[in-house]
Amino acid sequence: MIPVMRPWFGPEEEAAVGEVIASGWVAQGPKVAEFERAFAASVEAGHGVAASSCTTALHLALVLAGVGPGDEVVVPSLSFIATANVVRYTGATPVFADVDAATGNLTAKTVDAARSPRTRAVIVVHQAGVPADVEEIRAAHEGLTLVEDAACAAGSIYRDRPVGAGSAVSAWSFHPRKLLTTGEGGMLTTDDPEWTTRARRLREHAMSVSAAERHASGSTAPEEYTEVGFNYRMTDLQAAVGLVQLRRLPELIARRRALAARYQELLADIPGLATVRDPAYGRSNFQSFWIALPDDFPMGRNELLGFLAERGISARRGIMAAHLEPAYADVLAAELPATEWLTRNSLILPLFHAMTESEQDQVVEALHTAAAL
Repeated sequence: MIPVMRPWFGPEEEAAVGEVIASGWVAQGPKVAEFERAFAASVEAGHGVAASSCTTALHLALVLAGVGPGDEVVVPSLSFIATANVVRYTGATPVFADVDAATGNLTAKTVDAARSPRTRAVIVVHQAGVPADVEEIRAAHEGLTLVEDAACAAGSIYRDRPVGAGSAVSAWSFHPRKLLTTGEGGMLTTDDPEWTTRARRLREHAMSVSAAERHASGSTAPEEYTEVGFNYRMTDLQAAVGLVQLRRLPELIARRRALAARYQELLADIPGLATVRDPAYGRSNFQSFWIALPDDFPMGRNELLGFLAERGISARRGIMAAHLEPAYADVLAAELPATEWLTRNSLILPLFHAMTESEQDQVVEALHTAAAL
């Protein structure tokens, strides 16, 4: 079976983990701090705060922004459900906005349609690694905190700078389906030193002195708990893997972009088929390669998924629409035509660093057969 995604690990990651185990310090400690500095530098952010997942990093971002009960936060429905869930964690209300059908991302216009006097923030997702036009959204919606959900976007480029550069606050994922993985894990990046200090406290139960700092100093003074915090820590084991993966990132992106370009070329003769592409203002890391079927395609999306599976190809449904899930049945959503068309007609094809051209040809051939070409 050709998998939809396979992480790229080697002996370097194994050796890095072994060094951490030998050190005797495997919880959040010096490797996490090193990974924070290295990752923040890679996205041209002032500070990094490692977390247990992108979801927890997003939650911290909303807490830092002061989002709470009575507030509304504009989010794309077309996103993994965590994007909406973190709004509810704060007691605020998610308001679903539509997306651009070509990029899968929010625009200034779709945010405007969902905004109200109660709107406190916007979560802009760089969907599947395709950068959103955050400058356009920021300029049109001054006064709102713009939180960037960059879960899929490590290494993507926006207006000649890394996604996340200049952001008030961004959240990142290191889940195994992402290019850079630590197994599980996430990161918050920001240029704000006060937000950084508070986020680092909040992720560790809001302790006034972290366990690593207390151990390093040899202090026996009891810590204080300055507010209600969370257990959102990353381990040094994960950070050690992350540091190796970060060094691999340029090669990972180059290979995925080459494979994505080949997909685009080989699938161009299927009438009406849309494929994910770079926007005019940036470059994707192609975290996922999604296609959207035309309405007159010979079979539906779900039928096509089964057709591919029968031929040894593991594909996935396209990006979900949170407003159609039972968990959000109580949220009244406006009409979201682009979102519903994409979630109904799109699927994600296999794409990973070690994918061979022969495997890619197998996927393309199956799609041509399905299209009756």
